[in-house]
Amino acid sequence: MICWGQKQQLKRQRIKNMTEILQCLAGYRPTTVNGPAQEQKCRIVSHFQSANLKSVREVLSLPAVDVQRLTGLAHPEVHQLLTAAAHACRRHAPLSVLQLQRGECCRCESGLRLGVSCPVLDGLLRGGLPVGGITELSGQSGAGKTQLALQISLSVQYPVEHGGLGGGALYICTEDSFPIRRLQQMISEQANLRSEVPSSLIRGLRFSDHVYIEHAADLDSLQVCLSRRAPVLLAAGLVRLIVVDSVAALFRSEFQAEDWMERNKQLLTFSSMLHQLSQEFTTPVLCINQVTDVLKDHDSLGPLSSSVTPALGLAWANQVLVRLMIRRLQKTVSRGDQSSALRQLEVVFAPHLARSKCEVAVWREGVRGVAAFE
Repeated sequence: MICWGQKQQLKRQRIKNMTEILQCLAGYRPTTVNGPAQEQKCRIVSHFQSANLKSVREVLSLPAVDVQRLTGLAHPEVHQLLTAAAHACRRHAPLSVLQLQRGECCRCESGLRLGVSCPVLDGLLRGGLPVGGITELSGQSGAGKTQLALQISLSVQYPVEHGGLGGGALYICTEDSFPIRRLQQMISEQANLRSEVPSSLIRGLRFSDHVYIEHAADLDSLQVCLSRRAPVLLAAGLVRLIVVDSVAALFRSEFQAEDWMERNKQLLTFSSMLHQLSQEFTTPVLCINQVTDVLKDHDSLGPLSSSVTPALGLAWANQVLVRLMIRRLQKTVSRGDQSSALRQLEVVFAPHLARSKCEVAVWREGVRGVAAFE
């Protein structure tokens, strides 16, 4: 038995669905198939009701043949209706290449990059991380992935003229606790790292107040963070960078080898959410990834001189715009009272970058290219 409250809820849902359909049809200019245009609109709405379709989005998820079978509409009506529904659900009007070239898209800040707070690394990346798309940083444990992610989380807070984006960072931890002490140490050393920036500007930036930390212990909590909390922070202008550290941890722990199909499905859903946030809010996304041993003699997705390759396979690699890999070398470098293991940061692939590499070291103030001291 359905109680009165449930009946009212179902009624309200039907009214909402009908309102959505009518709004979709408001700009619909049908080619008359059976009778005048107004009669055709009324007939389409009636057929929607009888087909028990829940929403316009549900209609778009069905093949045209199924829509025609469920509604009983003629093929030309179904085609024109799907076109109208697509226009109604589209968030932004399409852009031409000429509009992009002229910079007429307020959503696409052409050429904008997020600097890494090191001239050597910025030179390697031709200005820094692109603001639209996913940048992956992979490497073995202890290679310096989190060190670089923390540095970029501080770099994003600088004004655009100093390589930043003038906003905070959303840092999502999926495996280890957030290294708050290391972050505080890097904040205290910003004047040494960014000597070209006026000290008054550095003192005026409240770095620790603009790193928003989230802990996601499973995929459900990660999805809640990306679908609810992240959009609020981005829409308010509080955040201009999303960091996921690391992307492989949850997918490796929650799925067995035989569950690869479901894992790939969840992985694509996750990457789709990241792409949507990145494009909607013009925000760079940095994903830290683990590595796995290479089983073949050659793997084009990994660096040429390494025995490991980034985890999660081809399904994830196809979602990445820029792939970087950092690895530890069997050398050390010294500077004053500090010494550091030498690392190598490599551009594995990117649409705008050649495959190249540079040597870096981790100091108290952060990650810097060794060429900066030669």
